[in-house]
Amino acid sequence: MSTSALPGNEQCYELREVTKQYGGRRVLDITTLDIRRGEIVVLVGPSGAGKSTLLRMLNFLEPPTSGCIRYHGIASCADQRVPLEARRRVTTVWQRPILLKRSVEANIRFGLQLRGRRDSTRQVRQALEQVGLCALAQQQARTLSGGEAQRVALARAMVLDPDVLLLDEPTANLDPYNVGLIEDAVRGCNHEKGTTIVWVTHNVFQARRLAHRVALLLDGRVVEFAEASAFFDTPQDPRTAAFVRGKMVY
Repeated sequence: MSTSALPGNEQCYELREVTKQYGGRRVLDITTLDIRRGEIVVLVGPSGAGKSTLLRMLNFLEPPTSGCIRYHGIASCADQRVPLEARRRVTTVWQRPILLKRSVEANIRFGLQLRGRRDSTRQVRQALEQVGLCALAQQQARTLSGGEAQRVALARAMVLDPDVLLLDEPTANLDPYNVGLIEDAVRGCNHEKGTTIVWVTHNVFQARRLAHRVALLLDGRVVEFAEASAFFDTPQDPRTAAFVRGKMVY
């Protein structure tokens, strides 16, 4: 069980009869899914299960083909877009970060500048501290290792103080040191600020370390969604049990 702050009962996201199709191929089909405000939800499942597609829809980068996603009561549907003010409360860190050809500090400051927040020295410094990059603040982003670059991307997201932080395998292929720093920073963001976290990972051990609740996606459907302890110790679906044991579920 995660040591992060326990969530309340207020819903952050409510998904009802949500589908997503590309060229006639249905890649996501979710009857119902609720994410509580302030919780850490970890999405697991094989490649192609629909996890990244779901993240893009939670960040309002793509609308559902049918059905509706409600974010604090604001609807995202095929014919209804979420207002900019609400979209700015959600941010994503992708597996392969794209950084500007600037210093570490300038990369972290960039999003705040786009939003017109010029007096951001304290926030940027705090973000650097959260990911352990104070010593590299003036270093050029192009010289960073993969783990350092990913920590810059995370700091750039956290400095915006989002209500929701979406993470698409942010620690894939990183060494244990950088994995630990990123997990600690995200856990701290949840614990100290109550940020809602949705984290996609293939790593069952990481899911067990971090999650309040875990959802298994297979072929675009939610097979099981449960409290972390129940998901890992007493799974209700045989496919979940197979996944937890490390067996193939493709």
